[in-house]
Amino acid sequence: MNRKKRSDFGTLLIICCAFLAVLFSPKILAEEANLAKKDGHAALETLQNLVNLRSVLEGDIDRLNQALAEAKTDTQKQALTEKLVKLETELKATSRNLENISAGVDLAGLRDEKESKFDVQQELFALLKPAIDEMKDMTSRIRQKSELKEKIIFYSERLEIVESALGNVKTLQQQSDSESLNEALSLMTENWEKSRAFMTSELQSAQLQLDELLAAEASIADASTSYLKSFFQKRGLFLTEALGVVLLVILLSRVSHRAMQRYLPGFRKKHRSFRTRLVELIHRIVTMLLIILGPMVVFYLGEDWVLFSLGILLLLGLAWTLRQALPRYWHQIQLFLNIGSVREGERILMEGIPWRVEQINVYSTLLNPVAEISQRVPIDDLVDLKSRPGKPDEPWFPCRKDDWVILSDGIRGKVAGISHEMVQLVERGGSHITYQTGDFLAASPRNLSTNFRLKETIGVSYNLQQESTREIPELLQAFIQKQIDQEGYTDQLLNLRVEFALANSSSLDLTVIADFDGQLGDLYNRLRRALQRWCVDACTENGWEIPFPQMTLSGDVKSLQ
Repeated sequence: MNRKKRSDFGTLLIICCAFLAVLFSPKILAEEANLAKKDGHAALETLQNLVNLRSVLEGDIDRLNQALAEAKTDTQKQALTEKLVKLETELKATSRNLENISAGVDLAGLRDEKESKFDVQQELFALLKPAIDEMKDMTSRIRQKSELKEKIIFYSERLEIVESALGNVKTLQQQSDSESLNEALSLMTENWEKSRAFMTSELQSAQLQLDELLAAEASIADASTSYLKSFFQKRGLFLTEALGVVLLVILLSRVSHRAMQRYLPGFRKKHRSFRTRLVELIHRIVTMLLIILGPMVVFYLGEDWVLFSLGILLLLGLAWTLRQALPRYWHQIQLFLNIGSVREGERILMEGIPWRVEQINVYSTLLNPVAEISQRVPIDDLVDLKSRPGKPDEPWFPCRKDDWVILSDGIRGKVAGISHEMVQLVERGGSHITYQTGDFLAASPRNLSTNFRLKETIGVSYNLQQESTREIPELLQAFIQKQIDQEGYTDQLLNLRVEFALANSSSLDLTVIADFDGQLGDLYNRLRRALQRWCVDACTENGWEIPFPQMTLSGDVKSLQ
């Protein structure tokens, strides 16, 4: 589940970043930056070089066309055609650079052919085209700078090779005495010089355009104020209207919800009917749809297709994020309608504690009636749970606040506080002991505040065997009853019995059984000690011998002397 949440959060983060990036597109800044002044001398010199190069290329193309018409073999025609294609490509590039530098702007957008239509499978993405175009516009300056830098590096490296080649060819011309070789070298030199002129023009053109872009960047800070002003005059108005629509929908939803609470029968009941729940569910769904669709309608009526496309992109991102969560939302709807696996008034087990489902809503209320604790949980936490009807005699918690309990580890204390995280006990003397609720329940607490029983054993010697089964138990019970009356425990004594327990190895054991009211839970150990004391006093008064275990030695006694 955590992995899904991280994936969903990452998707929403990407969508929000794209939204913010488009809003702060530097398109307006680029338009204002292109008005920066250029270095006139450098531009004119570059333009003159381009015009000269274009004239040379046009002359070469005419000669090649004439040579191609006169060529007789296929090999000659193929070679001439390849040269012609290369020269025409260079002529187009030269003409394009000439136009761009003359105009002072990039004219590539005017030359683009009409985009082909989207096919059927991509019709959905046609709605996103304005946002995509805006993002492309936003990054056009960065991409253009990168392309120009790569172009400068490309031609700079090749110009070095051409210069080296020209130097080598000229050296060979000076050293050669052959007319035919010099003629071939001259032709080669002419070709290399043409290539150098073309590369130089391309390099100068790219460098000049890059300088213009870099110079325009200095005016971005000055253009920021104008951009923000233009933004708030155009899209800012639509965003404000969209926000107003959302607030209006929320306000109307609150008003209508209060009206339903006031006029719809049974809406405020603790346990509402299925029809009432269905009405509230429809109200919530309609509110959510209006909050989503309201801004889209504003963008559509305002014909701001960029914001409209971004809205669609955001909705698609949300749909893609929630696609795997739909089954879980369906379970939440069932719970909200009180027809799911958890229902109001039934019993569930959560965090090791039984709870009664008091109310199911977007935030549901759970209650433990004995521990007197409750919690409010989101409805999503109930999706994986199951409830069942409870019985009247089913326990909810082993104790209440102010009860005295004994744990399996022997700790005895008064319950000072209970929460669904911790239980705190106060021992006699005032020390506090805190348990996590799960550990407290695992310690099997014995509640003394509901009533408790004490069982103490006293043994008499075997010379009282005849009286040990009837006479002594009756006398001992009467003596203990008298002591209880004297010490003021009579009203809290529920039952008192003295019975013969067993014939032990060295004594005849009697068991004293005393049941007390839970009001004396804090005196549990004191009463245990009192029973032992009363038994010993009874033995002393009646002359009953209390034996102790004896060690029996066997063998040759004389050998021990």
